[in-house]
Amino acid sequence: MKYCIGIDLGTSSVKVILVNQNGKICGEVSKTYPLIQDKPGYSEQNPEEWVKKTVAALQELFKASTLAPNQIEGISFSGQMHGLVLLDEAHRVLRNAILWNDTRTTEQCEKIKRLVGTKTLLEITKNPVLEGFTLPKILWVKEHEPNVFEQAALFLLPKDYLRYRLTGKLHSEYSDAAGTLLLDVAEKQWSKEICDAVGVDIRLCPPLVESHHCVGTITRQIAEQTSLSVETKVFAGGADNACGAIGSGVLEEGNTLCSIGTSGVLLSYESSSQHDFQGKVHYFNHGKQNAYYTMGVTLAAGFALSWFKDTFAAHENFSDLLDGIEEVPVGANGLLFTPYIVGERTPHADAQIRASFIGMDSRHKMIDFVRAVIEGITFSLNESIEIFRESGKKIDSIISIGGGAKNDEWLQIQADIFNAKIHKLASEQGPGVGAAIIAAYGCGWYTSLKECVDLFSHTVKTFVPMPENVEKYKKLFSLYQLIYQQTKDLNRELYAFRY
Repeated sequence: MKYCIGIDLGTSSVKVILVNQNGKICGEVSKTYPLIQDKPGYSEQNPEEWVKKTVAALQELFKASTLAPNQIEGISFSGQMHGLVLLDEAHRVLRNAILWNDTRTTEQCEKIKRLVGTKTLLEITKNPVLEGFTLPKILWVKEHEPNVFEQAALFLLPKDYLRYRLTGKLHSEYSDAAGTLLLDVAEKQWSKEICDAVGVDIRLCPPLVESHHCVGTITRQIAEQTSLSVETKVFAGGADNACGAIGSGVLEEGNTLCSIGTSGVLLSYESSSQHDFQGKVHYFNHGKQNAYYTMGVTLAAGFALSWFKDTFAAHENFSDLLDGIEEVPVGANGLLFTPYIVGERTPHADAQIRASFIGMDSRHKMIDFVRAVIEGITFSLNESIEIFRESGKKIDSIISIGGGAKNDEWLQIQADIFNAKIHKLASEQGPGVGAAIIAAYGCGWYTSLKECVDLFSHTVKTFVPMPENVEKYKKLFSLYQLIYQQTKDLNRELYAFRY
């Protein structure tokens, strides 16, 4: 029996998934690493942590199995998007990676708008400029750390750096490159026009390949550390959301995905680059060749729930924290929450907005707050669904993955708020499974990604919207949408008092 490995490099942990030729998950290992948040709005990581924890996860995976090294035929990757890793001429890391959820670059975003123009950005990159993207980070380093920038010979995205360390080969691929603001999404090439406009040498951009392209094999050093074979093929992989789409079977028109991890995304398949959303949602290249997807983002989805637990119920695990939310009525007994604890992305590209609880009452219990947080996260994701529907897309069936798919009551809340059927998969590790599928396809096990998906992924439960709850949530959602406008100015005034 042959096997493939999917490596999902997330924001808080790396997950390594072992699958066999029949699509069965035969092993999973996860290793955590810390965020570095030295100042408000800053979010960084040491890339060496990614390598160290991935090697440790692979070691543990092999230790728990009886596999021979040559049974692992292929490895591929899924990774957090937008992060900046700068390398010098010798391909050494010059500074900590600046992550997708770092919001220090508002000034650089305004500069990009002036130098390139919003219209040109949308025409070339299909996306408006936002703090989380890679290009503003490059300009921030150029302006604030000129000595570092002068040494920079190449930038890589997080999973691309990890793959480089495992293979010694330097590449990026289209689905991740689409989140840099430097890629011509339709033409699938780095944009010299944008590079020239902002003063970035296009030679800083790595070579581009397709997600299923074999970029090399495992180095001897990594093979010795992990028990992998030096003949193990390594495939480029994709951005976490592109891999989540593949792992969940979002491979044709009408397919929609809800993924709730650290951030939350609402993702819908696009067969061409021509659908015009006027920059209201992201428009990226898919991990499937010559395909695309549109996506709305909630910056703090699972992270908002983690923050709540760590701040107010640190002694509880997530299962205990959510125990009993089904007994709390729709609307959490008159309590609303906006999950803006690190700002917001869709539909409000606002780095300064912050979260609110509205309607707190002396009779509210902890479980009311938990339900309000979950409903607030789901309301935020519903704003992306509304944009899709307003553009003419039909969304009546959604695949749900990630932490939000682990609790049945939360899945029912999604069905009721989204007013759509919610499908729970046998495995909610969409990005890791998607990476493994890319490796399996690259190895030639199957003739298409869809053939892989049909074997690797299937629905185990479907949640149908309850009409009475749908109507209640429509009223609550209209109230939720008022909160941003009514707290925006207050949060700007409070900004000066933050840490």
